Amino acid sequence: MALISEEMNKALNNQIKEELESGYLYLGMSYWFEERSFHNLAHWYYAQAQEEYVHAKKFMDYIIETGGTVELQALKKPKSDWKNFKEILEAGLAHEKFITSKIEELWKLMEKLGELQPRSLLTWFIDEQIEEEANAQELLDTYEGFKNDQLFDHHTHRAE
Repeated sequence: MALISEEMNKALNNQIKEELESGYLYLGMSYWFEERSFHNLAHWYYAQAQEEYVHAKKFMDYIIETGGTVELQALKKPKSDWKNFKEILEAGLAHEKFITSKIEELWKLMEKLGELQPRSLLTWFIDEQIEEEANAQELLDTYEGFKNDQLFDHHTHRAE
């Protein structure tokens, strides 16, 4: 007997798609910076992409552990025609806010269904999104203080 309802299983599969698309988006941002020799920002967004793939795996593992079925979905092509640093940084923050809203929707679905099993998983993601939004906001705020893209890239580092 599965511990996950069909409705929750479907919703979590949709979230897997969101997490993979997040990784794909950040990977594209990474290579936009790399192509312009802004290696620190390229590394920052590459690490962010890798983190999103880990998030997708957390959802996949949960589905399997609760007797559900992982169904990978087609990913949409991410934006790639970025104009400048600020556009990417603002898009990163907006995207993290979007993902936060998706996690909140999962929480509401869990409550509606009375399906308490995903509570610790979703609590972890709620806490994670606080960090994700803070990091994206800090990157944007820091950029606002620089007048030179090269200097900003030089001072951008990501703790591993």
